[in-house]
Amino acid sequence: MKTLGLRHVALNVKDAQRSKIFYCDFFNMSVEWEPDVDNVYLTSHGQDNLALHKSENFNMDSQQGLDHIGFIIPSKEDVDLFYQQAKTNHIPIVKEPKQHRDGAYSFYLKDPDGYVIQIIYHPPISQKK
Repeated sequence: MKTLGLRHVALNVKDAQRSKIFYCDFFNMSVEWEPDVDNVYLTSHGQDNLALHKSENFNMDSQQGLDHIGFIIPSKEDVDLFYQQAKTNHIPIVKEPKQHRDGAYSFYLKDPDGYVIQIIYHPPISQKK
């Protein structure tokens, strides 16, 4: 059996509208479907799906953990551009840009609910059109 890759992530969030603005503005995602103000489904050019679900009692310390999600970036230079944009917008940086042994290059930031997001140039994936 084989999959087509990781293309869907669902996150519990404190405020679906605030998270929608963050992912649309910073990652240029667009709304695929928004059945109500507490549930939003986003996409990056139809290639993936990010579900944002408001959780009334959301608590990052007590809910199911998630290490991080990653956004594939076309080049190392683009990773640096995202990094500068994150700093300009006072988005919390978790790890500074770093060259990895496998040829990848990335940094980590946090979204409004504290989820860690990796901005990554990964040659085997980034070079696919």
